[in-house]
Amino acid sequence: MLTRKQYELLLFIHQKLRETGISPSFEEMKDAVNLRSKSGIHRLILALEERGYLRRLPYRARALEVLRVPPPMDVRHSERETGPSRQWDNAQSMRQVPPGAAPIDSGQNVEVGVMGRIAAGTPIEALQNELSRINVPQEMIGAGRHYALEIYGDSMINAGILDGDTAIIRECDTAETGDIVVALIDGREATLKRLRRKGDSIALEAANPNYETQIVSPERLQVQGKLVGVLRRY
Repeated sequence: MLTRKQYELLLFIHQKLRETGISPSFEEMKDAVNLRSKSGIHRLILALEERGYLRRLPYRARALEVLRVPPPMDVRHSERETGPSRQWDNAQSMRQVPPGAAPIDSGQNVEVGVMGRIAAGTPIEALQNELSRINVPQEMIGAGRHYALEIYGDSMINAGILDGDTAIIRECDTAETGDIVVALIDGREATLKRLRRKGDSIALEAANPNYETQIVSPERLQVQGKLVGVLRRY
């Protein structure tokens, strides 16, 4: 059972990873859960690790992986309640099974289709057909349809996305600036990049200084999904 602060921090890290693919900084975590010092965040992270909710990835700065998110009833309300928190509602919505997904293992996982490989580097041909299916932790899946892609290349390594990883994608056709998206270019090539709007153009940014930013006009680009999580085998 978690304290409310532990639970709030776990949710914040989970949501930040889903939105950006990058673990939040200690400063961001401190502000998010209203703590005065980073040492308090360190203690919360250690407690979450010990309880099997969080894992720190070795040899990488700011690299955290959320292993599971408990329902709100598993939280010990040791701190005084000051009013309703939107994070409780977010936790419930994150645990919903999306349409078309088949829950297995007593609701611990959902099954999504693997659509093939996508380049985190030079764009490759657009992906069309489902090749296999994979089990994904239910906490990683929100509302909507999802699919998986095997990552090829190293252009997103500084966003925590490595060659050989499996990216979990929520199917959508729009994105906000800063989102990591599956971008289809000219109807032929697909790539995984961070999208930023620059005036009348769209920039597809790598997370590796060895790769150049690709600038395209809106009519050349189609968003096919947004990154919500990454699976890795060791």
